[in-house]
Amino acid sequence: MTISKNIREIVLDTETTGLNPENGDRIVDIACVELINHIQTGKVYQTYVNPQRLMNDEALRITGITNEFLMDKPLFEDIADEFLDFVKDSTLIIHNAKFDIDFLNSELSRLEKPLFKLEDAVDTLMLAKIKFPGSAVNLDALCRKFEIDTSIRVTHGALVDCYLLAEVYLNLLGGRQSSLLFEGEKEFDNLVQKTPHREHYKTRKFLPSNKEIETHEAFLQTLNNARWHSFLSKTTEESDQSN
Repeated sequence: MTISKNIREIVLDTETTGLNPENGDRIVDIACVELINHIQTGKVYQTYVNPQRLMNDEALRITGITNEFLMDKPLFEDIADEFLDFVKDSTLIIHNAKFDIDFLNSELSRLEKPLFKLEDAVDTLMLAKIKFPGSAVNLDALCRKFEIDTSIRVTHGALVDCYLLAEVYLNLLGGRQSSLLFEGEKEFDNLVQKTPHREHYKTRKFLPSNKEIETHEAFLQTLNNARWHSFLSKTTEESDQSN
């Protein structure tokens, strides 16, 4: 029997100075939340980044991140290796994956580091469009659909959005039952060993006696909703015919 091993996924989100890296927009906030078998482990990565350019007005309004706040933050080149080490060998879970991956690859290409492949990420936006065709599927709308508390989301912050997206992702997969994966054969064997032993008796080759039927019928009369009366009547008739 093949048992599923631990599956490591990284829920990822970024905040940026604008909408288009080709126009020079940069990452200002990057966050990751670790999942093992779709369950949050509590291990996270988050850092602000000095973009070396100004936030545009819309980005400032949405994120609340000011130019003054970012002035003393590290450059992307200063955090790149730490970030890549955190996400390595894991599937990225991203809402609107192309947006974040385009920005990440723009930053990584400046440093001549390996780029992310869009096809290697799970795009929860695409999953949501399949599950809710024709409906709004932004993060806020999905949180409302799944009754996820968004009271902590005063502004768009990468780490808060990661926490919310982790819950959304789980619900898109079908809820907590989707996370019930065995970690290995040892765990499976332990589960089997803990199962109470039940003795199996051979099937009777003969019908019950009239005395057994009378005793069983008396017991059924003590029940509020006995459902075996029809079966018992049939059994009694067969027993009479055999006698």
